[in-house]
Amino acid sequence: MGEKTALILGSSGLVGNELVKILLEQNNYKKIHLLLRRPIEITDSRCEPHIVDFEQLGKYDKLFKVTDVFCCLGTTIKKAKSKEAFRKVDYQYPIEGAKLAVQSGAEKFLIITAMGANSKSFFFYNQVKGEVEMSLKTLNIPSLNIFRPSLLLGERNEFRLGEKIAEKASGLLNTLMMGPLRSYKAIHAKSVAKAMAAIAASNKTGVSIFYSNEIQRIADKH
Repeated sequence: MGEKTALILGSSGLVGNELVKILLEQNNYKKIHLLLRRPIEITDSRCEPHIVDFEQLGKYDKLFKVTDVFCCLGTTIKKAKSKEAFRKVDYQYPIEGAKLAVQSGAEKFLIITAMGANSKSFFFYNQVKGEVEMSLKTLNIPSLNIFRPSLLLGERNEFRLGEKIAEKASGLLNTLMMGPLRSYKAIHAKSVAKAMAAIAASNKTGVSIFYSNEIQRIADKH
């Protein structure tokens, strides 16, 4: 068992759920704190679930005294009900978590944004993802690792019609995406989780951005 410790924001989501499994399999962490809105079933003693109020993350600052912090938080405007609520989940909570990580001396912060992340995008979703990346870069995190996957594949806890349709079409489309289009291929959540775990185990420092095709290459090596 490793001597490192970790904290995961969003461990019950599509990628977060896979990440927990992979980190436990790798056995690099002696303790993994899971910050959650609601209880989940977990039997491994290395995982310590915490039901928290994300509106008051500062109350849980002691939990951020870990080696690595993984942020897998993400929602949709449809699920969040408003742009303001969406922004809380995809911008406010990740930034507050990153600040607590820096204050607590965490070495790495790893976050999932989106392939189209751009603070100047006409699309609100991509705009917020771009803004969170920009704000993270100002925090002087020793090792900031940003993952920009394309369409995520996997079994979600909730049904999303648009994404289900896209998943059905992705099999055919992926075979057509060659060369510069390769980065647009749909990617499985497990591959993203594998890549995050691999980078967390590396000696990378500074700011690194991983695009979807690179994420897949890293996952395939591990």
